[in-house]
Amino acid sequence: MVNSGIHLFKSMVMHEPARIGLVSISDRASSGVYADQGLPALRDWLGAALHNPLEFEARLIPDEQAVIEATLIELAARCCLVLTTGGTGPAPRDVTPEATLAVGDKEMPGFGEEMRRISLNFVPTAILSRQVAVIRKQALIINLPGQPKSIKETLEGVRAADGKVTHVGIFAAVPYCIDLIGGTYAETNETVIKAWRPKTATRK
Repeated sequence: MVNSGIHLFKSMVMHEPARIGLVSISDRASSGVYADQGLPALRDWLGAALHNPLEFEARLIPDEQAVIEATLIELAARCCLVLTTGGTGPAPRDVTPEATLAVGDKEMPGFGEEMRRISLNFVPTAILSRQVAVIRKQALIINLPGQPKSIKETLEGVRAADGKVTHVGIFAAVPYCIDLIGGTYAETNETVIKAWRPKTATRK
């Protein structure tokens, strides 16, 4: 298990603190066979993408459905957003989607659909990914791919050589979804990802 960490950002504007759960799911990484790359990738991307002071609750766990379910239940009780990485393929030990669906109150299928569509810009095997997203009480839980490059692409989107976004990432919809379920008002760095909200839901 990885210890929780707090990442604070300096800003002239007061932003609401956000607690985010990060879960890397891998038999080999959790047993020390190789170093986990998922948690650092998530921390780095969120740190660049959000203006809010962030408190991360990080966990590195094996591909065991009961362990995944218990971890998601624990984190959803304290966090407005829980992001998982790993365990979403077709292999027998890949059970992250099953565990996520088991603890969710509502499924949010659009997130998984869009992640696969983004990844298809790069590899045809994206259709083998089974990422899902659910709402549990006042937390949004999203399964992400296992590779750092794919994590960034699905969250941030696809960019052309000149840096222009050609396919918007899923995180553009995350802050408003969290608003709707009563979570923290998340404010993004628009040079990384621009959150979309209707004007009536945008704070001045």
